[in-house]
Amino acid sequence: LRKGVPGLPPAHVPEELFIHSSPTMSSRPPATPAHTETDSQPIHNRDAMPRRVELGGGLPLVTRLGLATRGNTSLAPEDVTLAVERGVNYLNWCGYDDGIAKALRGGLIDRERVAVAMQLDARDAASAERELEDAFRTLRTHRIDVVTFYYVERKREWDQITSGDGALHFLEEAKKQGRVGLIGLTTHQRKLAAACAEEKKLDLLMVRYNAAHRGAEQDVFPVAERLRMPVVVYTAQRWGALRRKTHDDPPEFTPPAATEWYRFALVHPAVSVVLMAPNGRRELEQNLKLLDDWRPPTAAEFKVMAQHGLRVRKNAGRFP
Repeated sequence: LRKGVPGLPPAHVPEELFIHSSPTMSSRPPATPAHTETDSQPIHNRDAMPRRVELGGGLPLVTRLGLATRGNTSLAPEDVTLAVERGVNYLNWCGYDDGIAKALRGGLIDRERVAVAMQLDARDAASAERELEDAFRTLRTHRIDVVTFYYVERKREWDQITSGDGALHFLEEAKKQGRVGLIGLTTHQRKLAAACAEEKKLDLLMVRYNAAHRGAEQDVFPVAERLRMPVVVYTAQRWGALRRKTHDDPPEFTPPAATEWYRFALVHPAVSVVLMAPNGRRELEQNLKLLDDWRPPTAAEFKVMAQHGLRVRKNAGRFP
């Protein structure tokens, strides 16, 4: 199974179907306190937004704006090379023979400078071994720096992964052998993410977070901070909805550009890496402008984005 970037629908699945796919998702739930606090930018972090972070596991320091590919977008190997040259070195590979794969396999980027991440569909050890070996061949590498279990949405999936013949056991052995750096979990289910983290079998969490979907501030981030566990976040633009107007916008309101929504997520101290998934060189170059204006949002900017996030959430229909 070839994957899209977490938080985005696979190329062959319409987004509206993807959003409704989980039986745990009902019509939009009441907003959590995090959703309604438009002034809740972390006070202690208003004057500092670190550019790089240490994830552990022997990985290089990574720039907190990461690059992801997905099945329904296009990045050439040269685009990936450009991003790395600009300082982006957390590369989340979606499983296709895409720009990231070709750039790595072709030696266009220095493998030692980048952290390569992937999502693992497998739930059992045998499947995990096959999937990881396929990744090694495709990327022409002997190590994947971050491997997260892909879309674990139910406790029974986690139970299968952590069972005696589950995929976790295989990854733990691969980690001991130096073939895997960090083991993580990708999920939309915030409380499940927190509960799994509490078991201390994971090195990293990967969850959705944006101005319209801030529940992680309440359900996930406090646990991750207490455990000193890195968090990678995705869907910072809520599939582009945060860059579009709503019927409830103030007159003459113009939604902020993509860079600002990444900035919104990056300012939270619990967030280690925010993934971008540009479709082509033009979007990539627009996103990379953030690196030239690396700063936290002002209190006023944050409030504008938080308020627009609430409007997007209100108009989003079914929104888990």
